[in-house]
Amino acid sequence: MTDSPAPASPIVLVPGWWLGAWAWDGVADRLRAGGHTVTALTLPGLEPDHPDRGSVSLADQADAVVAAVEAHDRPVVLAVHSGASQPGYVASDRVPDRIAAMVYVDTAPGHGAIKDDVEGPEFPLPPTWEELGENLDGIPEERLAEFRERAVPEPAGPMREAPALGDPARLAVPSVVVATAFPAAEYQQAAAQGAPWLAGLTELTDVTYVDLPTSHWPMWSRPDELADLIGAVATGGPSAVG
Repeated sequence: MTDSPAPASPIVLVPGWWLGAWAWDGVADRLRAGGHTVTALTLPGLEPDHPDRGSVSLADQADAVVAAVEAHDRPVVLAVHSGASQPGYVASDRVPDRIAAMVYVDTAPGHGAIKDDVEGPEFPLPPTWEELGENLDGIPEERLAEFRERAVPEPAGPMREAPALGDPARLAVPSVVVATAFPAAEYQQAAAQGAPWLAGLTELTDVTYVDLPTSHWPMWSRPDELADLIGAVATGGPSAVG
């Protein structure tokens, strides 16, 4: 008699700046259709009707990620996109035993603030795509229009704050970096050169890099491939995509 395979890990999806849980809809739908348990999270301050974004801290957002992780009865795959890497990495520091794997979607764990020069209580989506300065390759026009329509100003506090980290157990959490807007080799080079928002990469002891060439928002430009990649990690661990 052979042992039954272990059940797939639940999946928690956290979008980056200006976005709510809705940004993951295409990925989440495909994962659920494949039998996965999925939670998509809107971070504190990213609710459209939030009354005081200036009061939101990085710790508040990390608390929300931890709560989403601990809502499941077994360790999860925590997928974080772009600026959500900061609260996600703090969550891996707080509850490393509750995270089966981290998936960094066109982002990486950092030590310093992502944007310490932002002023005021919030940071709106720039008015033009040129000012945004990110790779938009492959994103359908209707998704860009939805992004523009539904974008919420980002709370400035989490952008200005550096992660508070203290538990070295986070360094052994298996991690997958999905490089989309830039090749994985460029991520590793920038981390080695000391880029603050990538600095944690040099300390992790179990990192798998995957190239998925496309936009900075692969949940819109290559949603099926991204969903399949995250699902494979949830089913077979990082070695399933390495």
